[in-house]
Amino acid sequence: MSTALSPDELAHLPDAEVYQRLQAAKKAMARDLLRDPVTLARGLERVYRMRPHLRVIADALVGLERGDYDRLMVWTPSQVGKSSLVAEWFPFWWLCRHGEDRVAVTSYSDDLAMRRGKAIRRYITEYGGEYDLELLAGSSAAQDYDTTAGGGVRSVSIGSGLTGFDVNVLVVDDPHKDRADAESAASREHVQDWWSSAALKRLQPDRNAVAVVQTRWHPDDFSGRRLEEEGRLEEGGRWKVVHLPAIANPSKFGPDPLSREDGDPLPHPKIRTKNRRALLAWWADVKATSSVRDWHSMAQGDPQPTEGALVSRDLLRLIRDPGGSVEPQKIAVAVDPSGGGRDVAGVIGGFLGDDKRVWITHDMSAAMSSAEWSTTACVLAFETNASVIYVEWNFGRDMAVLALETSWETLQRDGVIPKGHLMPLIDPVRAKQGKLLRAAPVAQQMVQDRVRLRGAFTDLENEWATWQDTDPDSPGRIDASVILVYGLIPDANNGAIVHAPLPQAPNPGTRQQPPSASRYGRRISE
Repeated sequence: MSTALSPDELAHLPDAEVYQRLQAAKKAMARDLLRDPVTLARGLERVYRMRPHLRVIADALVGLERGDYDRLMVWTPSQVGKSSLVAEWFPFWWLCRHGEDRVAVTSYSDDLAMRRGKAIRRYITEYGGEYDLELLAGSSAAQDYDTTAGGGVRSVSIGSGLTGFDVNVLVVDDPHKDRADAESAASREHVQDWWSSAALKRLQPDRNAVAVVQTRWHPDDFSGRRLEEEGRLEEGGRWKVVHLPAIANPSKFGPDPLSREDGDPLPHPKIRTKNRRALLAWWADVKATSSVRDWHSMAQGDPQPTEGALVSRDLLRLIRDPGGSVEPQKIAVAVDPSGGGRDVAGVIGGFLGDDKRVWITHDMSAAMSSAEWSTTACVLAFETNASVIYVEWNFGRDMAVLALETSWETLQRDGVIPKGHLMPLIDPVRAKQGKLLRAAPVAQQMVQDRVRLRGAFTDLENEWATWQDTDPDSPGRIDASVILVYGLIPDANNGAIVHAPLPQAPNPGTRQQPPSASRYGRRISE
């Protein structure tokens, strides 16, 4: 039953009691806002934009305060609100709950750290009174100030300023300035030395928590080294990781914190969450205006080595060419089906030009089921007027061929492909050598300018430029493009990929339909 009084009832109460009731109600509302940092931010500043990913981050910060874990790192693209939440509202929220604690906010520069410290101080000045949180008289420095409850905040650059300051909560906000800084081995070691010799030594035994928010620049950056040395929480390690890429990819990164499917966009504070089209357009523009490496590190939280085992990024940029004057002589689609423990199916389209080069024109690769990749390959073959579909046969065997035939028939039945349009020849191939031995000759064809890209292909280029022969994964885009090149210029092959065996002859006395022309087309070696 509600105990709230009506306006008439309040009118008959003494002014002192009305004031007390209003103050009590105000305190109750203030306490409700302390559920988590993002609720506090939204309740105190109406301009603060709530988005689902910020709720996920806030819940992780609550787990940190509750003691479910003592180490947290958050990776998201830039400009989506992570730093203001983790490095400003979170410290203020923590001090509202634990006024006696001491918080250190660190970053690659004094200026950035001081900006965070000023924001926290403003929140204390404007809103702290509701939580008995006040600045100590005379404590007005932007970089270092104390509270009347015994707590305080220090905001300094990494590598300086923590001596003599006990720390209960450490926030590390962007430990690396930019890519050049993160790729400098000396700079990375400077950050690691600070962590070992200064940061850890200031943490207190009674209560300590560390929250890291950063752009991933390098596999061995601050977060990379921490995970290498201490591991992830779900794997028996110490660090809770909230990884929110711009475009969800649970098939690669594992379960998405927002339960997004492959290809779903990350919300943005300035775009309505339900406006999926606008979100996809925004991230597509970010991807189009970023280098391959920047997209994967800054937007996807997936930093890649500087160079892989196959080709350099400089070479990949050089072989980009619109190729407007080249006439196709043979058009093909190459497929590396999903399977063998891999979810991404490689579907690559291209042609052999009258200049004797292979031109890669389409990359339709994605995490797909057999029905999806076979349909994608058939539609691409129809739209490009391909004469052959090369399909890797190792895992699916005849089922890979059957999937393509079934999809073509379905597309014709549904009217997507005209019924009279002949199906391309299907040429099943089988890999006889490991990925490096298969891909290296194709990389050499790129060096010799026999393979070109008709435009920029961000994901395909990233796989070629970063894959190492020690990597456990098997990128489908590389395999499909290798199959395409071998199919269109067979002299590059040297036995790395061969034809799948033809079906065995029927036993005497049995009747068997001959294989369709589409299933067993011309051989790559012809």
